[in-house]
Amino acid sequence: MRWKDYFIPTSKNPPKDAETVSHKLMHRAGLIEKISSGIYTFLPLGLRVLRNVENIVREEMNKAKGIEVLMPSIQPASLWKESGRWEKMGKDMLRFKDRHGKEMVFGPTHEEVITYIVRQHIKSWKQLPLLFYQIQTKFRDEIRPRFGVIRAKEFLMKDAYSFDMDEKGLDISYQRMRETYFKIFSRCGINVTIQKADSGVMGGKFSEEFVAEGECKELEVGHIFKLGTTYSQNMKAYFVDKDGKEKPIYMGCYGIGIGRTVAAIIEGNYDENGIVWPVSVAPFKVIIVPVNMDDENIREKSESLYSELIEKKIDVLIDDREESPGVKFADADLIGIPLRITVGKKLKEGKVEIKIRKENRSVEVPLENSVRWILDFLNK
Repeated sequence: MRWKDYFIPTSKNPPKDAETVSHKLMHRAGLIEKISSGIYTFLPLGLRVLRNVENIVREEMNKAKGIEVLMPSIQPASLWKESGRWEKMGKDMLRFKDRHGKEMVFGPTHEEVITYIVRQHIKSWKQLPLLFYQIQTKFRDEIRPRFGVIRAKEFLMKDAYSFDMDEKGLDISYQRMRETYFKIFSRCGINVTIQKADSGVMGGKFSEEFVAEGECKELEVGHIFKLGTTYSQNMKAYFVDKDGKEKPIYMGCYGIGIGRTVAAIIEGNYDENGIVWPVSVAPFKVIIVPVNMDDENIREKSESLYSELIEKKIDVLIDDREESPGVKFADADLIGIPLRITVGKKLKEGKVEIKIRKENRSVEVPLENSVRWILDFLNK
């Protein structure tokens, strides 16, 4: 991608209402734009990070035998009345009526919908266990949205739901998700601890939170629940066991805030110059900085490197702006790309300078070996 053809609105100053490091840097690096209180647009650079986190989540969920679905954001109130949560959710839930006067909600979560789907199709013990998941937009009318995307009204979430024959099966599914979450957060570059939590309006008797270490205290990035038969009994999601007896299905639910995870990554990976993305989630792996676009040799060698990296399927950004080297270096540090290739005065010696953002150090590499060096670094 060429900087001049892309949209990266970097800024020197954070918004006045920014309280956390992640909120300040996500705005300054051009990742997000506030539309209204608690409602944000993910701009191109931020969206690339969001998608990379999604991809990690999908890979690990698929390894855990998860089956991806996509449920509707808009849900009929009737399902929530069946489950008994219509009144419990309170003002956090956005309620409205369609043109026919039917009560609807913009889903804050999807236990009711997935339970409805399962009761329609799962009738026998032979069809269990099952694990469904989705990555989808939720809405909760936070009374006081704060900290940028950490406590927003509209947010992207991975929610998963397990279905088992009995409590023993639920324990197995729950443990599998617990282990999967540690893998997901580790791959995203987040250190997490796990804490027992209140199940709240989700129901069930047991739940745990995954809490990220960084500047924000108690930054919850994931929450897993043993729901038991809370929903299946209320909504009549039954199956017939091996003995021909009808029983309620045992459920678990498992959530990860995708946007909140992006914020948590920043909270644990930054310095005084900006974001320091882990390679796994970085919007681009490499940025090429030609120090002078008017110099034909510098321009040609930069373009050659750019083409070769694209050919090797490396996500690369070339800063082709007519800006000073200082501006380009500052922006490269701010947006946090793991590797910066400076094509400049060392070219006379047949070398380029490669800065490793995380280590804040640079190495000189022969131009002819630079692509191989980058590939070796990224493969580690």
